[in-house]
Amino acid sequence: MKKTIALLALALTIALAGTVSSIAAPAQTAAKPAAPAKAAAAPAAVLPPGFDALVAKSLKTFGVPGMGIAVVKDGRVVLAKGYGVRKLGEPAPVDARTLFGIASNTKVFTATALALLVEEGKLEWDAPVTRYLRWFQLSDPYVTRELTVRDLLVHRSGLGLGAGDLLLFPETTYGRREIVERLREVPLATSFRSAYAYDNVLYVAAGELIEAVSGRTWEDFVAERILKRVGMASSRTRHTADTAGMNVAIPHADLETGVIPQPIDENDNMNAAGGILSCAEDMARWMLVHLEEGKLADGTRLVSERIVRELATIVTPIPIGTPPPELAAQRMNFNGYALGLRINDYRGKKIVNHTGGLTGYVSRVLMVPELELGIAVLTNQESSDAYNSLIYAVVDQAMGVPPTDWMAAYLKVQARGQASVDEALKKAAGRRDASLKPSLPLEAYARAYTDAWYGPIVIGVEGGKLVMSFARTPGMVGDMEHWSRETFVVRWRDRELRADAYVTFALDPDGEIVEARMKAVSPATDFSYDFHDLRLRPEKK
Repeated sequence: MKKTIALLALALTIALAGTVSSIAAPAQTAAKPAAPAKAAAAPAAVLPPGFDALVAKSLKTFGVPGMGIAVVKDGRVVLAKGYGVRKLGEPAPVDARTLFGIASNTKVFTATALALLVEEGKLEWDAPVTRYLRWFQLSDPYVTRELTVRDLLVHRSGLGLGAGDLLLFPETTYGRREIVERLREVPLATSFRSAYAYDNVLYVAAGELIEAVSGRTWEDFVAERILKRVGMASSRTRHTADTAGMNVAIPHADLETGVIPQPIDENDNMNAAGGILSCAEDMARWMLVHLEEGKLADGTRLVSERIVRELATIVTPIPIGTPPPELAAQRMNFNGYALGLRINDYRGKKIVNHTGGLTGYVSRVLMVPELELGIAVLTNQESSDAYNSLIYAVVDQAMGVPPTDWMAAYLKVQARGQASVDEALKKAAGRRDASLKPSLPLEAYARAYTDAWYGPIVIGVEGGKLVMSFARTPGMVGDMEHWSRETFVVRWRDRELRADAYVTFALDPDGEIVEARMKAVSPATDFSYDFHDLRLRPEKK
């Protein structure tokens, strides 16, 4: 859930395949790991020949420092292994228990937590959310009344893509309930249940619902009722603020200066949407539970077979696009969102999968139930091409189809995508007329503004230039450069954000500022920067 959480590469993943906290989670770390259901299978039957070399090539090709990879087949763990290093420039290797942020791969854990409460009779999937959270409200009274528990999970509320994510990411000073309460001011983009639009904030609401019904925080409930029972002993329900001495992969981002280590997000607000830290060994256990239809290694059940099937049954259809020619084999016949999972097909077989993206971490979990096959690739760099090129190599091997050079294919698509972004930026620069000066002196634009759903944003003057600060988001401070007429470009001082934005002021006939609107400069900007939904109104002086 994050940065929310996606980048240009993740946007491609969304179009084709599916696709944004601190301290150790209690109790589950003391549990003895459950043994795999069956003895390990011979990897040669499932993994492509020379798989380790293929992984090494992927790491080098896409600039990824490290990966944790899990492959399960026919109820057995084929592979649970680490590759590369936890942090560039340091020798500590990634191993099977090295933790990575799995981001939105957390969503199915939240869905499973709700399913446990449904099985206990404490919740109903199709009961209104307001039965359990009486204070819950969206901008439309009808949608508020009709939105169900199931609707929280399936991206069909009417909210736009990533709507409200700026309340979550970058980390704000709002609390979880405050974030959910502010949804009442976020405008709906479509009518209720008429369109798919991925969101994170309603998963935060799902976390609040779990706490309201169970009396336990989302973190404690998931740790005790899911992670501990599955035997995911290394996994945590929070990102840690103290990584010293811990077996944690450090996130990295590919910036203008190269691949650079990044701080671990310490944002507990997003936990129910993307807060779990996990590893190859634990993700293998998790996939086995799904492929065994809810059965645990000791023969007991986490959830019923019916629930597992419900989790993987499409609720919201997703439009099917045409993949680039290099990825033609990934063309879908069906595509949709279930409960915390994306469902589509590949080479005629049903695929159950999800991706995840946070600052410096991207991952994908993909299962082929008909083949009893599961693959999870966790990375500490923001390249979806790296994990996809390996996942499809494994699936092709398991399906017995001729191998494809997926790395070469993704490199071509990546280059064309970057060229498209460069061309769009070039065209925008060509349309600019910098000679058209702003109507007002800079000091006139410097004032406090407010947006109904985000809250306060301040524009001041420093060193003769305008500076924008999102008052409830300490990490969002940017210098404003004049672009043309009443438009400026805000360039964030934290360059890892990669979300520079146009800021355009509207004036009334008397020359008074009545509103400011924002729009991302680059088409590659992560969708969670929902600047375009802001309507900044100047506060009275």
